[in-house]
Amino acid sequence: MLVTRRVVTAWAVTAVLLAALTIPAAGAAPPPSNWVKRTIDGMTLREKVGQMFMTFGYGQRVDDPDPAMVAANRAEYGVDNTQQLIEKYNLGGVIYFAWSNNVNNPQQIAGLSNGVQRVATGSGSEVPALVSTDQEGGIVARVLEPATQFPGNMALGAARDPQLARSAAQITGRELAAIGINQDLAPVADVNVNAQNPVIGVRSFSSNPSLVSDLTAAQVHGYEENVAATAKHFPGHGDTSTDSHTGLPVITHSRSELDQIDLPPFRAAIAQGIDAIMTAHIVVPALDASGRPATLSKPIMTGLLRKEMGYNGVVITDALGMQGVREMFGDARVPVEAIKAGVDILLMPPELDIAFNSVLDAVRSGEIGEGRINHSVQRILTLKQRLGLIEDPYVDESQVTSVVGTPANYQAADAITDRTVTVVKNDEDRLPLEPDAYDDVFVTGWGVTTTSRLASHISERGPATSVYETGANPSVAQRQAAVTRSEGSDLIVVTTQRAWAASGQQQLVKDLLATGTPVVVVAVRDPYDIAYFDSAPTYVATYGYKEVSLNSVTEVMFGEESPSGLLPVDIPRADDPSQILYPYGFGLTY
Repeated sequence: MLVTRRVVTAWAVTAVLLAALTIPAAGAAPPPSNWVKRTIDGMTLREKVGQMFMTFGYGQRVDDPDPAMVAANRAEYGVDNTQQLIEKYNLGGVIYFAWSNNVNNPQQIAGLSNGVQRVATGSGSEVPALVSTDQEGGIVARVLEPATQFPGNMALGAARDPQLARSAAQITGRELAAIGINQDLAPVADVNVNAQNPVIGVRSFSSNPSLVSDLTAAQVHGYEENVAATAKHFPGHGDTSTDSHTGLPVITHSRSELDQIDLPPFRAAIAQGIDAIMTAHIVVPALDASGRPATLSKPIMTGLLRKEMGYNGVVITDALGMQGVREMFGDARVPVEAIKAGVDILLMPPELDIAFNSVLDAVRSGEIGEGRINHSVQRILTLKQRLGLIEDPYVDESQVTSVVGTPANYQAADAITDRTVTVVKNDEDRLPLEPDAYDDVFVTGWGVTTTSRLASHISERGPATSVYETGANPSVAQRQAAVTRSEGSDLIVVTTQRAWAASGQQQLVKDLLATGTPVVVVAVRDPYDIAYFDSAPTYVATYGYKEVSLNSVTEVMFGEESPSGLLPVDIPRADDPSQILYPYGFGLTY
């Protein structure tokens, strides 16, 4: 097959399309409804404060009797199960994770959600709960198959189409709503301008603020047809080399740079009526010279977000157990300082009892006025009413399979992902692969599941395959074993995952190239890896390692789909990051 290469040019998103996505501001704060006013008036202080906390409970059910779950809940909270947790603190919200055994399958999740709502509406203030999770797509997705999986934000950035981003959010939101999750902690609105960002990376749509703004707005529109959307991490976590889970990042952007780079996607989200905005545990001296992280900064949360940007919806903190928010204050002060800064929902404090009682004490002592608490509760209750939870907080468990993971949703995810794969190098015209040209393909590199699934997809096209997974940072022995096992193969496919931060992966690729056997490098996360082995003649970026991405990259490699993804970021040189190796918008096709 003759291969014609051309550079695919990036095309701009029109103002007409963006205008078409505009919807009424769901996140705006109209005068409280009669129900909201009546409910607040009837609540005790303890019930009001409870509405401002969201955390996790262990277990598949709200009253899970499993001894391991009971032990975990007792250790964390001094209760047996999620039911007792909600009742003890009058919780306004819960969040689901795999590690807390909440998200095993759609039917189980729906049952858990209904249990949560029965408890929330049957005790205390009788207010339904916000039920949230992080379903960003790609590498961050809590609800896995059979729920429909999408390729993630940077992949959508490579596709360059707001309609595709909106469609992915629509389907995700519809499936979440069917299992009782009414708030998605997405989309990520950060602009990833730092190639060595350890915490955002492919979770961001792009390094281009305009593209991030367009796709953020599109996804807000899509999600909020069924669930609350949550733009994160304000005021922008895209230019840091420190992970706020383990340290306190400092963003050195000037106010002008913030206005040009970081803030536009949040302005776009607000214009689209975003229901909630999540804070970032980052220091931004240009906005607050005190050294406080944004989560605890009144100049940022109230001065900038509320007053200057005009946002009146719910503000939720990032997890309060993260180190970035704990460096300046102890766990008893953090929630108090966050409320004083202007936030509404306190997410996952590391010591819930301490945090809860600290807020109560701050109100009783007069440090925080009860009117300030009422303002947050009003926003939270208004959101719950907008979501329809007051009329009916329950889901129909019998209908879960007719909504979640349907063939039509899978087909949509496949079609969207096919548009994201980016061929960055094809110097030897190796791609597309002719199935009958290769008898034995050796698949190696990062990811046990990734390498085995990719090998399976290749073998379905005819070639025999063998697999050897080498881990996140392969040792000399592992690299030598990969080279030895590649002998006799006529093609090597090697997967990389954040190789820019793993010298062992970089050397593995170089060792395999030295064998003389043709090598195709598939970056299954950050596209930046190519800078560390630019001698590789064939390089493809998928931006993710979920099955949907592996299926699409295989189709592209074998010419069943023409590559159309464009780099949504600049790829800087490894030896001189000020120089661009492959620019934003670059991509090859055939």
